[in-house]
Amino acid sequence: MIFDATRTTTTDFSRVAPDLANRARGIPIATLHEAGGKVGFLPSAIKPITAGLGFAGPALTVQSPGGDNLWLHRALEAARPGDVMVVHTGGAHDFGYWGEIMSTAARARGLAGVVIDGGVRDGALLTDIGLPVFARGISVRGTGKDFGATGWIGAPLLLGCVVVQPGDLIVGDADGVICVPQAVVARVLDASAAREEAEQDQIRRLEAGETTMEIFGFHP
Repeated sequence: MIFDATRTTTTDFSRVAPDLANRARGIPIATLHEAGGKVGFLPSAIKPITAGLGFAGPALTVQSPGGDNLWLHRALEAARPGDVMVVHTGGAHDFGYWGEIMSTAARARGLAGVVIDGGVRDGALLTDIGLPVFARGISVRGTGKDFGATGWIGAPLLLGCVVVQPGDLIVGDADGVICVPQAVVARVLDASAAREEAEQDQIRRLEAGETTMEIFGFHP
């Protein structure tokens, strides 16, 4: 039986505004996390596969059957420019869900990045393609294409202890990935800018000879 993918595919959801995503690009995710009240920490096992490439954009959420990447191909067709594809693999991490061909397709579609709670392949080539790819690691283990398997596009995902809603702001850098709920993005960005300014002042004071104990008032 061929599964009717349209029944579990939603792409017309509210997305974080492009100007807010642009503001987030370049802000360290550690700053966003702390300024947002320790918000949105995705599993630390998910790391950049593509060296030196970060991203910020709205989440296009994908629930994929374990060991199968057909739903990722479907999501590529459904994606809008600027989206970040965020993929849950049902805990079946040790498969290569993504590779050179899919990165090339995603770049052509204008995706901002890809986050996979699983493995990818063609690691040496992905950086050259120029699309930021974040995953648990490299795995050459092949995936299937089960046309009868149920998956979802555009539904909430649970990654670690964070629920990623479609359209939430996803930001990735060398430290990993963070999810900022769409409703609080503007506030978190304002708080992040203030935090960055305060940290620059702290750095100046440290370089002038003060200690962290003095600056942060840690002495009793």
